[in-house]
Amino acid sequence: MERTGPPARFTGVVAAFAAALLAAGGLTAIAPAAAAADTDQARNGGFESGLDGWSCTGGSGATVSTPAHSGTSALKATPTGADNAKCSQQVTVQPDSTYTLSAWVQGSYVYLGADGTGTTDVSTWVQSSADWKQLTTTFRTGPSTTRVTVYTHGWFGTLAYYADDLTLIGPGGAPAELPAAPTGVKAGTATASSVDLSWAGSSGATGYNVYRGGTKVLSVSGTSATVTGLAASTAYSFQVAATNSAGESAKSAVVSATTTAGGGGTGGGGLPAHALVGYLHSSFANGSGYTRMADVPDSWDVIDLAFGEPTSVTSGDIRFSLCPVAECPNVESVADFKAAIKAKQAKGKKVLISIGGQNGQVQLATAAARDTFVSSVSKIIDEYGLDGLDIDFEGHSLSLSTGDTDFRNPTTPVVVNLISAVKSLKAKYGDKFVLTMAPETFFVQLGYQYYGSGPWGGQDPRAGAYLPVIHALRDDLTLLHVQDYNSGSIMGLDNQYHSMGGADFHIAMTDMLLTGFPVAGDQTKVFPPLRPDQVAIGLPASTQAGNGHTSPAEVTKALNCLTQKTDCGSYPTHGTWPALRGLMTWSINWDRFNNGEFSKNFDAYFGS
Repeated sequence: MERTGPPARFTGVVAAFAAALLAAGGLTAIAPAAAAADTDQARNGGFESGLDGWSCTGGSGATVSTPAHSGTSALKATPTGADNAKCSQQVTVQPDSTYTLSAWVQGSYVYLGADGTGTTDVSTWVQSSADWKQLTTTFRTGPSTTRVTVYTHGWFGTLAYYADDLTLIGPGGAPAELPAAPTGVKAGTATASSVDLSWAGSSGATGYNVYRGGTKVLSVSGTSATVTGLAASTAYSFQVAATNSAGESAKSAVVSATTTAGGGGTGGGGLPAHALVGYLHSSFANGSGYTRMADVPDSWDVIDLAFGEPTSVTSGDIRFSLCPVAECPNVESVADFKAAIKAKQAKGKKVLISIGGQNGQVQLATAAARDTFVSSVSKIIDEYGLDGLDIDFEGHSLSLSTGDTDFRNPTTPVVVNLISAVKSLKAKYGDKFVLTMAPETFFVQLGYQYYGSGPWGGQDPRAGAYLPVIHALRDDLTLLHVQDYNSGSIMGLDNQYHSMGGADFHIAMTDMLLTGFPVAGDQTKVFPPLRPDQVAIGLPASTQAGNGHTSPAEVTKALNCLTQKTDCGSYPTHGTWPALRGLMTWSINWDRFNNGEFSKNFDAYFGS
């Protein structure tokens, strides 16, 4: 949130990897003529049957009609910063036999190879090809080899690549047999939105499909999975089937599990079913003018006082005071301000202190700063009789230390200390304490592609840095309202980039929060979905308030899509969430300056 005009907030964040990081490719050989009895052993190498027979890491693969080398389809696979978009299949082969592997590819740094040959695994690659180019390599199987894995992949952080007409020419192996149905399926830890499952491995299986209520929801390579996106206090049934090149086994016996009731945020902090959240410029003035607390319209259900700021970046000592008279001639007295807060609360409104903003950098790097933060924020809450806290850390307040790669177990001091401080405040004030957060997309949704400095360093360490805070506090969190503005383009769960200003951006960004996503493309580190009553969409109230203003008509489209699955456009949402909590805006002042356009649209939509 900015005090003045909109800055350029989102610059390029991840340095491109140098070509020197790329391992020199593999063995490219002139293919010998195939024997007369040799045939193509690859399954669906032309991708005419979608991804049947293929497994792509991180959900990176899809089939497209254009470009295609032949037929009507080709593979399109999109790498991320932590995933090279490897698409593979196991093929049955004969021992001590020669095979020729070929594929037509297009793109930069595209690889073709075979693993598990029993002799020397092979690969070949092309650095860059704007048109279709054929890659070919050969290998000989070992004396006991009956299966090999053939694959394509790109390179980390590069653009999508394409592959088509992959063939493996050689003698056919014995037909694969279906694996047995998995046994020993058990339900482990359950949360309000997820259930852990595990099972015994099936002989001959190369993967497993997980079913919820008879519908496939996951495909994994190991013998465990976490099913997310579940509703609280709800019973679910699960089954698992084993897969290999021959197809899918029968399903396992049914196992049942019930999700928990959730934590302290469940009731929404006493908010109405659909809430309007706004920031009030209380400590400063800008082009929108000063608005007295008593003059805030009743449309606003949550009023965030902007801002509490630290005495220094690392002190943890947060201070708040009303705008000086010289800057805000119409500012009320402190006594009138406090009385107006009580009057708002008597009407059921919540008034919070928002910490941070554009200028308020807060880094709780030490235990002393953490403790000072708790005591100073408590003093503000007590003095003004506030309902809770909004965390609006921006800029360089949060970044991840090198090697801190798991959002579920953070080690960075500024992150760990912030989590601890907020938990202390929650414990002090109890279940009625309202906790909200207003991170930028850079710190949340960007984590789908990049997390911290990355596996090799060189990335912006702030990427995704809010995720461990949100995750650790999700059971205490009343509302998350990500700032869908002042943002660069962000990749959604459709692996396409989305830009601010229209309904599509808000639909894609909100769907990510309500569906969950693998962090940095790692399927073993999935950020679980939040409950819809914990999520509001953050937007600027006017064109003057921030980059990415969205017209009322586009806001309505976004709400229709997310709550009713209408007006969705091209983005495929993963659910329908009528309980979506509402909207947040920067700011109440700018909305009044703009004749209440934002709040009037909210009231009209939700019937307030």
